[in-house]
Amino acid sequence: MQSLWDIANPQLRELSVYEPGKPIEETARELNIDPREIIKLASNENPLGSSPKAIEAMRVALNDAQLYPDGGGFYLRNALASKLGVKCENIILGNGSNEVIEFLGHAFLKPGDEAIASEHAFVAYKLIAALFGARTIETPSPNYEHDLNAMLDAITPKARIVFIANPNNPTGTLISQDKIDKYMSRVPENVVTVFDEAYYEFIDNPPDTLKYVRDRRNVVVLRTFSKIHGLAGTRVGYGIAHPEMIAVLQKTRQPFNVNSIAQIGALAALEDKAHERETKRLVDDGRSYLQEEFAELKLAFIPSAGNFIMVNVGDGPAIFGKLLTRKIIVRPLKGYNLPEWVRISIGTMTQNRKCIAALKEVLSQDRPS
Repeated sequence: MQSLWDIANPQLRELSVYEPGKPIEETARELNIDPREIIKLASNENPLGSSPKAIEAMRVALNDAQLYPDGGGFYLRNALASKLGVKCENIILGNGSNEVIEFLGHAFLKPGDEAIASEHAFVAYKLIAALFGARTIETPSPNYEHDLNAMLDAITPKARIVFIANPNNPTGTLISQDKIDKYMSRVPENVVTVFDEAYYEFIDNPPDTLKYVRDRRNVVVLRTFSKIHGLAGTRVGYGIAHPEMIAVLQKTRQPFNVNSIAQIGALAALEDKAHERETKRLVDDGRSYLQEEFAELKLAFIPSAGNFIMVNVGDGPAIFGKLLTRKIIVRPLKGYNLPEWVRISIGTMTQNRKCIAALKEVLSQDRPS
């Protein structure tokens, strides 16, 4: 019998599948325990949960769940435009910001093209490029940071997209305004630059990439409601670009790609400034605590601008497994070619302390007395 792989798109055969953080429910089944006993610090989720205003708005919205969503996301796009100082025509909504990356693939990548990303950058860039038959050129990442000069030097006539995650996941490193400005002064006009800013709201003095949107440069800025607003489960992200770029991307978008409940929740979350402030305060405090504890444990870590920290524990998969038996889920980074490291999301202070206590216990078992 003929295999389906013989007739499927050939690039799919070698395409890796994205592996998300280990779910609480799966861990609970494996350990035969109550899911509420597990602390999940693996997926950079909001430790406070969802915006209360968003939850209430979504509860009300369920009464109209029989209706199709607003296909153009009129109210949410306008609210975002007002907040960001741009126009509705500058915004496209996605089923998470990952979907906007897929729009970019549909619009600009074909077999034989090239996309450029930094080593240790978010793996979705490479996966989506491969989906469209494009090759990803990964540039070196000295000190686990993006090297924008190396990314510029990697641009060939086949290059179509450069992906720049800022802050980067999983390393947490941040690129300065000065480096971004120098990059933008050199990047060719026919190359699309994507600034992935999923963790933008956690930065104290974030660089301004929207000025390049206003200048009508070929730039797409990605943001999301998954992180600081705590709406990861509803999958709402968006891209910001000049109107012609948005018009191109809209051609690739399926109708009703963002459901009505999600749109209404995101709209309410935009107004919940108290939840956003409290989330940032909690993350700032938790980041300081965890980094101080890692330093005391003499563990190398990368100072982070996000709601997570990458720390060198010697054997990431082994430490992941041992913490798992102690009901704590972190993210091993072997898939990012960082086998010695794990990424730990910042939780509540109680969760952070339990994580550190478990980590100390695990590490003391591995170190000679």
